Amino acid sequence: MTSATAEEFESHRPRLFGLAYRMLGSAEEAEDTVQDAYLRFSGADRDTIEHPPAWLAKVVTNLCLNRLTSARARRERYVGPWLPEPVATADGALGPLESVEQRDAVSLAMLVLLERLTPTERAVYVLREAFAYGHREIAEALDLTEANCRQLYRRAVQRVGEERSRFESTPERQEALVRSFLTAAREGDLGGLEKLLAADVVWSSDGGGKVSAARRPIEGREKVSRFLAGASRTFLAGVDFTLAEVNGSAALAVWTGDTLKTVVAFELRDGLISHARAVVNPGKLEFVRRQLARA
Repeated sequence: MTSATAEEFESHRPRLFGLAYRMLGSAEEAEDTVQDAYLRFSGADRDTIEHPPAWLAKVVTNLCLNRLTSARARRERYVGPWLPEPVATADGALGPLESVEQRDAVSLAMLVLLERLTPTERAVYVLREAFAYGHREIAEALDLTEANCRQLYRRAVQRVGEERSRFESTPERQEALVRSFLTAAREGDLGGLEKLLAADVVWSSDGGGKVSAARRPIEGREKVSRFLAGASRTFLAGVDFTLAEVNGSAALAVWTGDTLKTVVAFELRDGLISHARAVVNPGKLEFVRRQLARA
């Protein structure tokens, strides 16, 4: 590959990473997918590539479809709740997040909802919603008919929209709530915690069987607040906390020295925490650890 061609690919890399991550919910796999696309681009006959951005998007999308097939089988055997890998977004790793819709589209909550879709439905939805592709462009990328793409998109919107919960707070309000949560959790303040939690709050922990984590979601304000108060006495000694923008919203990072132990992302409703998603699986924290270490 010539230096000019390599430079051209690098100009597309951030967008391709954003596409692959939204498709896979895994930053590490997204990086691998983009690298595979780089190798294909370097070996392709450039005379046959009329529009490199579209060619690369098609390659990445189809590589992701292949990966999703095997990923589904792995996730059926996954120990406990499965959550996407968190990604720090303050540096634009997933593109501009200037609007409520843009932040909502990369939230852990949305990525969990996308797991309901078939791989092809997910591809159509991501290309349409996140990258504003027309149905004709999507059909060309996926080797489908335009009518089939429209049908798949309608089905995906219906399946995702049933439980879609958009961001309701400003970034400043999100950060203030996370700070209040941190203070109450560190002090074991049961009453303070309960004031921040919705009555039907859910706490999900993804340990993947590699570290200690609840195998099932904890549901309800009383149960979650008691769980957190107990955790503050048992696990929080000797750890440090930092706030970070993760997947478009304020999140809590828990450290022991240079080791990132947990990232907790919060979903808010009516100014209260309605769902907290804690990623504690070490294999899912390495990418975001590298990001935060550079910040």
